[in-house]
Amino acid sequence: QVQIVQSGGGLVQPGGSLRLSCVVSGSHFGFETMNWYRQGPGKEREWVGRISVDDSLVYADSVKGRFAITRDSSKRTVYLQMNNLKPEDTAIYYCNHLATGTWGQGTQVTVSS
Repeated sequence: QVQIVQSGGGLVQPGGSLRLSCVVSGSHFGFETMNWYRQGPGKEREWVGRISVDDSLVYADSVKGRFAITRDSSKRTVYLQMNNLKPEDTAIYYCNHLATGTWGQGTQVTVSS
């Protein structure tokens, strides 16, 4: 059974940076495509970006050029590096293992001065 544990997040001022981590365990399918989503206050869950099994990357227009997804396969960890953060990036961020549909527990990111 796949399990995902997230870490990182917190409070940051506009223009600041944060890095979120997502550790995947128990996968029988290998370290495959991982998505990042977010849900802002009063908003629908929004797709943020994806790293595929071939390490190709795709991002939502709202974060393109500011956010970067990477992974360390030896640590079974996917990262979401968030730079130049804006108040509208405030949300709970989730990672998702595409093959099994498993979600992380979510981590709060608040961008405020």
